[in-house]
Amino acid sequence: MKETPLSNCERRFLLRAIEEKKRLDGRQTYDYRNIKISFGTDYGCCIVELGKTRVLGQVSCELVSPKLNRATEGILFFNLELSQMAAPAFEPGRQSDLLVKLNRLLERCLRNSKCIDTESLCVVAGEKVWQIRVDLHLLNHDGNIIDAASIAAIVALCHFRRPDVSVQGDEVTLYTPEERDPVPLSIHHMPICVSFAFFRQGTYLLVDPNEREERVMDGLLVIAVNKHREICTIQSSGGIMLLKDQVLRCSKIAGVKVAEITELIQKALENDQKVRKEGGKFGFAESIANQRITAFKMEKAPIDTSDIEEKAEEIIAEAEPPPEVVSKPVLWTAGTAQIGEGVENSWGDIEDSEKEDEDEGGSDEAIILDSMKMDTGVEVSGTGSQDAPIVLSDSEEEEMIILEPDKNPKKIRTQTISAKTEKIPSKKQLKKRKKKRAAMLKLT
Repeated sequence: MKETPLSNCERRFLLRAIEEKKRLDGRQTYDYRNIKISFGTDYGCCIVELGKTRVLGQVSCELVSPKLNRATEGILFFNLELSQMAAPAFEPGRQSDLLVKLNRLLERCLRNSKCIDTESLCVVAGEKVWQIRVDLHLLNHDGNIIDAASIAAIVALCHFRRPDVSVQGDEVTLYTPEERDPVPLSIHHMPICVSFAFFRQGTYLLVDPNEREERVMDGLLVIAVNKHREICTIQSSGGIMLLKDQVLRCSKIAGVKVAEITELIQKALENDQKVRKEGGKFGFAESIANQRITAFKMEKAPIDTSDIEEKAEEIIAEAEPPPEVVSKPVLWTAGTAQIGEGVENSWGDIEDSEKEDEDEGGSDEAIILDSMKMDTGVEVSGTGSQDAPIVLSDSEEEEMIILEPDKNPKKIRTQTISAKTEKIPSKKQLKKRKKKRAAMLKLT
């Protein structure tokens, strides 16, 4: 994934702010960002935070054969990795020009400056020496990688402890930390890189540029200095021409900044060593602030429980007594009651609506009867008096309806008769049968 370029408006805004001696994070021209150092549970593991730029440093060691031209010196190896976790622009599995430049600068700063006594890493001349490997992982990128990486590398080396060894004849015995205390490395001095960004062809200068300032800068000057103000390495990039006075001015500023950073590193190492000796808790988990949400635990506040009963009695005595007036129940409708304030009950309204629905249902049934008489053409049987009920019958219907005067019509369900069974004879058929029987009797 390619890096998103800055727009022209952002570029002009940043350059205008730099010309007015202002920075986006509120720092002054020569101010460094806050530096935080935290150590892991193992020796030689640390995380350095330079503002939002975070670098993890890990030191390891192993016994190897020495180089042929340096049979009595140990080997130092530095490796810096830029993963996509730090920034999406970094491509995995491919060494970019930036990564190659940073690795070379680290080797020049730490190995060529002879900050570590490599001869003390020799176990058996020409056969066994210690190889010290420093792995640096960029966790988050917010500018000035080389400064954070150099601080993490030297802190990890100062914090590292190698196993103790003994040589008896041709035998080399390696002791575990339980058998013998690990041995620290012999470090002569602590070189630290300080970066200077130049703008407008060297007219303006900033110390410790962040990621956005690095995008608009014209050139970069990196000076590695120790606390004795000895320049270990110097590198200029960007193709700008710097004057002698500018380089001398930057070297003086770097000497002051490195002295402050070295003091901070020594205090952090002393505090970690003190905690480990006293048997306290240490590691990355303990370095997280307890006030954050991501903290693993919170500090318990002491609570005095000696006079809880007395305080409870005082609170009860000072509190207002409950009201003696009890609200009376309110009867809204029959069968309901309400105590206190509330919404009016609506059950009575529901019953009234059900009655209205029943009345509407009765009128609908009368209308249905009239429509049935018109559609089916049902015959009316029986010529009795007016008080006699009128029976409407239909063989195809499943219901018989009886109409009574001055009364609502009622539905009477009757059992349906299947086609196979005999039908009930009507009055005309009965009369015909009677006539046939009477004729048969006369003939006999």
